[in-house]
Amino acid sequence: MQAPEMWKVSTGKGIKVAVVDTGVNPDTPSLKGQVLTQDVPQSASYGATKDYQGHGTTMAELIAGTGHGGGIKGLAPDAKIIPLRIYLGTLKDPAEKKLTQSPAAGIRAAADSDAKIVNLSYGGGTPTPAEADAVKYAVSKGKLLFAATGNQEATSEGLIEFPAAYPGVVGVSAADEKGTVTHFSQSGSYVDLASPGLNTPAWCDTTFQKYCNASGTSAASAIASASAALIWSAHPTWTADQVLRTMIDTAGRSWDKNTPSKYLGYGLIRPRLVLEKADINPGPADVDPLAKENGGSGAPPATPAAPSSSPPAKGEAVAKGEGQGEGTGGAKGGGSTPWVVGGVLVGLVVIGGGVFAVLRTRRRGA
Repeated sequence: MQAPEMWKVSTGKGIKVAVVDTGVNPDTPSLKGQVLTQDVPQSASYGATKDYQGHGTTMAELIAGTGHGGGIKGLAPDAKIIPLRIYLGTLKDPAEKKLTQSPAAGIRAAADSDAKIVNLSYGGGTPTPAEADAVKYAVSKGKLLFAATGNQEATSEGLIEFPAAYPGVVGVSAADEKGTVTHFSQSGSYVDLASPGLNTPAWCDTTFQKYCNASGTSAASAIASASAALIWSAHPTWTADQVLRTMIDTAGRSWDKNTPSKYLGYGLIRPRLVLEKADINPGPADVDPLAKENGGSGAPPATPAAPSSSPPAKGEAVAKGEGQGEGTGGAKGGGSTPWVVGGVLVGLVVIGGGVFAVLRTRRRGA
């Protein structure tokens, strides 16, 4: 991703990202001054800054961490985070469960906030009318939503993850440092884009004393959100449709753009290609670039499509050499039924303020 080069153009300044997750700890060295607790809607204020798993804090750092104190430096270090805590099945205390809002309520709160981007690094196999309506509401408010497409388990082949599969949400899958889809990244027509998500740092637990090595599509979603923040900061008058369209049109792929891969969607995100061209054409402001997937009619691409061939087989590399990370970024999450944000942590990693690039894949309407 060549983050240092991108930072010469944009660092995400002026962009707020809502992290709808397990809460966000604003007191880690990397997040001090980055979390806008005053911007949390009153209805969603309970526990917003009390992370009950460490997952939400990791996602926030991947997006907007400063790297201070040896912490994770996010891809959009001058963006700001609006924390929104939701219940994702791992709270044991009955009172905490009751007080913590549902995913649908969290998305609605994000829609009512000043955030332009909403990161949803979680997933489950069962859609709900309330959550689908919340997504529609957020889209109607001009928000750009990214979600994890899920971390495949032995019995989860063919499962569809929500909220990634709702119309209006950009589903992001995970790739490794070579641009190859990871073995755990779930596939399907709901995958829209891809982003790095293998061997990334994440907080080990809620003591926030050390980072562990983790993998998951959660990180991929967070880096996609950060990439959108970089682009939107550089082009503040653009709409969510225009930001997303440029991400799709510049994504790395070796197949026909009109035939998205079920593993990597429209390809590996490459925000650098958007930022390095100041006069890039973002296309129409009010036409959904995923209209075909969402049940509508599509619009012409804003920029020329990449060279075409057939979609990659699982495990195949895409746009080799592109989308590679330089530094840090972590994820635990992904998803399986009912709601999953946990992942496998293997060993400790030492982080010194680097930056890691993550990919997100494409989503399709349910």
